[in-house]
Amino acid sequence: MAETGHPALTSDSVATVTGGGAGIGLASARAYAAMGMAVAVLDNRPELLEKAASELSEAGARDVMTATVDVSDRTALAEVEAEIADRFGGTDILMNNAGIQPGSTMLDDPANWRRILDVNLWGIINGSQVFAPRMIARGRPGAIINTGSKQGITTPPGDPAYNTSKAAVKAFTEALAHDLRNRRSHAITAHLLIPGFVFTELNAQGRTERPAGAWTPDQNAAFMIESLNRGDFYILCPDNDVDRQTDEKRMAWAIGDIIENRPALSRWHPDYSDAFAAFMKG
Repeated sequence: MAETGHPALTSDSVATVTGGGAGIGLASARAYAAMGMAVAVLDNRPELLEKAASELSEAGARDVMTATVDVSDRTALAEVEAEIADRFGGTDILMNNAGIQPGSTMLDDPANWRRILDVNLWGIINGSQVFAPRMIARGRPGAIINTGSKQGITTPPGDPAYNTSKAAVKAFTEALAHDLRNRRSHAITAHLLIPGFVFTELNAQGRTERPAGAWTPDQNAAFMIESLNRGDFYILCPDNDVDRQTDEKRMAWAIGDIIENRPALSRWHPDYSDAFAAFMKG
């Protein structure tokens, strides 16, 4: 698709970012601020918000609003949405980015699973359903960007609750995009952000220096903006270790498990290790 520029990526837009206090969310908010937008940053960590607001003002934001909110609390999120509308008129770019990854096992405490799903999946459903009606009613160009994960597509072993949440985010965002494009008289698009290896507090695991293979959050945000301007729905981000071709092959193998009737997660099955290696080289 030819690069035309997303019509909502302009200085008169209002961007709202959940999980915007750090990491990919804050880097994305800085990218919107650098375009001169008004930016609302939402996070459940109030200690991060003052510094984030300062950074966004320095980056060029037309105005900055912050709010402490848990995206799994739909009532609280709706109250913040109304506050943003009172202050700015509404939201044009909604980035449902808030997410957690505390780790999980298959027979884990159900409370841990529930919290992961409440934030990673229901946070995105809540955000989309709470903000979209006013975004549509505003009659302005806009975008809803939901942060997924490659782990929601290839679902590697090791963190089943997180994988389940992100697989559901993919399905939800695809359905959202279909719904929006079949509604008349609006200009709101939906997009699935699929980060690569990005060094953030979510995956630092005690490390203080960025691994060589990881992108910075700002690199991820820049790639997202380029993809939005191309009109991409699937914003499949590479990193310094894995290029797009490798991602495509891994995803093709994953869907091939169904088509070829292989065992689940055959990529990690000892009987298929040689076949997978040959597939990746082919």
